[in-house]
Amino acid sequence: MGKSELRNIAASSYAEQFRLVIPDESTGLSLLSDIKWDDGFTCSKCGSTNYCKGKSEFSRRCTRCKKEESVTAHTIFHRCKIPLNQAMEIAYLVCNVAAISSYEISRQLDMRHMTCYGFQKKVIECLNGNNDDKLLKRLLSNVHNRIDGNIDITKP
Repeated sequence: MGKSELRNIAASSYAEQFRLVIPDESTGLSLLSDIKWDDGFTCSKCGSTNYCKGKSEFSRRCTRCKKEESVTAHTIFHRCKIPLNQAMEIAYLVCNVAAISSYEISRQLDMRHMTCYGFQKKVIECLNGNNDDKLLKRLLSNVHNRIDGNIDITKP
């Protein structure tokens, strides 16, 4: 077996594990919300810490200035056109499968190659420090811990 075949098998295994933990977009939004506002909400406009539920799912609205902030705002997932769980899966594969190609990501997720390439590039830039997003590292660590937890639960 060649290196690329081993990478493809590893990618498939990681993708399956990821989908057990984050099966849909709502689960991804919930996890991102928990991590983003773990230290509490602070309005990016006025600095207030008081909020109420926003109009969309998992968003928060400042009670002082009324600015609404989505859970993806100020993260690598901001203005992402693909479902959040698939964007998270791309990030997870890029970080866990050495030198995975955008073609392989495209095959794993059944998405257009250029869509995968664009987000893969964004993740790599973020990891290289060009666009520092500490939230991404915390998110991936949390997903990895959940996967480890799922593996431990299924052991006899």
